[in-house]
Amino acid sequence: MSDPKPPQTTPQTTPMQHALAQAEAARARGEVPVGAVITDAKGLVIAANGNRIIEHADPTAHAEMLVIREATKVLKNERLVDCNLYVTLEPCPMCAGAISLARIKRLYYGAADEKAGGAEHGVRLFSHPSCHHRPEIYGGIDETACATILREFFSAKR
Repeated sequence: MSDPKPPQTTPQTTPMQHALAQAEAARARGEVPVGAVITDAKGLVIAANGNRIIEHADPTAHAEMLVIREATKVLKNERLVDCNLYVTLEPCPMCAGAISLARIKRLYYGAADEKAGGAEHGVRLFSHPSCHHRPEIYGGIDETACATILREFFSAKR
């Protein structure tokens, strides 16, 4: 199954709203509802996806990893220095490492992940001395909506 073309932002739709739409699509597929979007230097969405761990039978198929891979293909560059990442949940340590390696300029996330976060909670990878690139980090973007979709998903599983 091919991944859909990413939607473009409009004055009425923010990148985080696009990420939330990707999270909804992930939930519809039975995946943990996390969505991510990468915008280029002009603010245009160049990659959008949601978790596809079950679909791809791949533990690394987190939304962030998928959009980083797609954005590097779109830009034909392993560095995303002028790009911003919007994700509905604070990235895990694996994804935080990929964000650093890709040199993403800014990270915007919705819900904090107190247990397994890798940016501002948990491991806090970007504050580690061996971390070569630290993006600007902005948490709590559309936090209520981002946390609600996760809470509803896990409540339905119980």
